Amino acid sequence: MLNPLLQLLALRPAALAEHAQAYAQLAAAEAGDALAAALRRALLGLAALCALAVAAVLAGVALMLGALHPTAPVPWVLWAVPAVPLVLALLAGWQAQRPAGAGPAPFEVLRAQWQIDSAWLRGVRTPAAAAAPAPAEKTGASA
Repeated sequence: MLNPLLQLLALRPAALAEHAQAYAQLAAAEAGDALAAALRRALLGLAALCALAVAAVLAGVALMLGALHPTAPVPWVLWAVPAVPLVLALLAGWQAQRPAGAGPAPFEVLRAQWQIDSAWLRGVRTPAAAAAPAPAEKTGASA
């Protein structure tokens, strides 16, 4: 009795090679999706960090200008200007923390396909074992 995978390799090598190629394509597609999601998160995190740095610099400039002109007629501008990049930093950071989409988790489709194939391979029986009748099985008329 051969292992079902070895039996498939001996009887239908082209089908097994085609199946392995499909696995490789599925893994490549899922790796591309995972890489795109990681790149998106990294770029949004970098944008949040840059906007936060700009907000900090503008807040420092606003503090210095406020100290130089304490009786300025429009002090709200000194707080509104650094608030814009601060809000952008918060939005970019929030977007970076959110999941990329409503799709499955990374490599979930590949994992599910592997489980389906593993269950199928466990269920495969050799032709000799499948052809043998069960002991309690009766054929034809009763004796």
